[in-house]
Amino acid sequence: MSWLTSAWWTAAIGRSLVCESVLLPSDAILIDNFDPDYLLFERARNLRNAAMAPRVLVPVAIDAATGLPNRVALGVAEVLAQLSRVGSVDIVPIRQVEPITLNAARDIGDFLARAGLKSVIVVTPLFRSRRSALIYSATLGKAGVRLHCEPGPLSAVERWTDTWHGVQNVVEQWIKLQYYRFYVLLTLPRAP
Repeated sequence: MSWLTSAWWTAAIGRSLVCESVLLPSDAILIDNFDPDYLLFERARNLRNAAMAPRVLVPVAIDAATGLPNRVALGVAEVLAQLSRVGSVDIVPIRQVEPITLNAARDIGDFLARAGLKSVIVVTPLFRSRRSALIYSATLGKAGVRLHCEPGPLSAVERWTDTWHGVQNVVEQWIKLQYYRFYVLLTLPRAP
C-alpha cells in the first residue's frame, strides 16, 4: 500500500523541508554557503542581474588559529564567485561553534547591522531551506531584518528518492530541522 501512495508521501516529505519562496527587492543576497555549491552562486547571479539586490554576501568560516577567514574556504568562495560571474561579493566571517548554523546566523546578523542592511534574500539548498529560514528568522528577524528565502530548484522535491544520496540528504535535513526546531531554538540562551 505504501508503494502505491509513495509519489504523494515522498513529495510531501520533500516539501516539508522547503521554505516558501517570496522574492522582493532587498538590500543583499546571502548565499547559504555552509556546503559550497556552484548552483547557489549562479542563482545569486541571476537575482542580482534581475536587480533584486545590489550586494551578495558569502559567509566564510574563521580559522580558529588566526581569527581570519579560512584560506581554503575563502579560496573556494572566490573561485565559485568568479566562475558563476556573480560579480563582487562581500565575505562575511563566521564562527564554526556548535550549533554552527545558529552561531553563524548571529555573526551574519552582526555584519548586517554594521553594514546597515535591513533586508536579505537567502539563497539556500533546497532541502536545507526550511531550516535556514527558521534559524535566520529567529535571529535576523528579531533584529528587524526582513528575510526572503530562495530555495534551490523545486523539481527535486519529487525526485529525492531516485538516488541513495537524495535519501541520505533528506533524512539528514529532516533530523537537523527537528534538532534546531525543538532543541536549539528552544533551549539555548540568547547570545550577548
